[in-house]
Amino acid sequence: MPQIIVLPHVELCPDGAAIEAKTGESICQVLLDNEIDIDHACDQACACTTCHVIVREGFKSLNPSDEKEDDLLDKAWGLEPLSRLSCQAIVGKTDLVVEIPKYSINMAKEGHR
Repeated sequence: MPQIIVLPHVELCPDGAAIEAKTGESICQVLLDNEIDIDHACDQACACTTCHVIVREGFKSLNPSDEKEDDLLDKAWGLEPLSRLSCQAIVGKTDLVVEIPKYSINMAKEGHR
């Protein structure tokens, strides 16, 4: 069973985490199931960028992104070449190292309704 290593995030996971993941699940769902409350304003429907993560290791083992995800990623805060929307990134058979960016574009959370 692959493992997701979550790098420390000040608010969501201060000490980092190592989580067992099932192949075929999204990174977002694995994080939520393990009490890492990553933003997911669109309820994992690939309609926002709040679940943006940077896959530091294991990126090539993920399913390819589609055009809709790529278009949304262009709007994500802190976009990098190894960025994915965690709701769309499906865990393969390889361990992953994931960084949750410090900020997301979540207007409701930030009080900008």
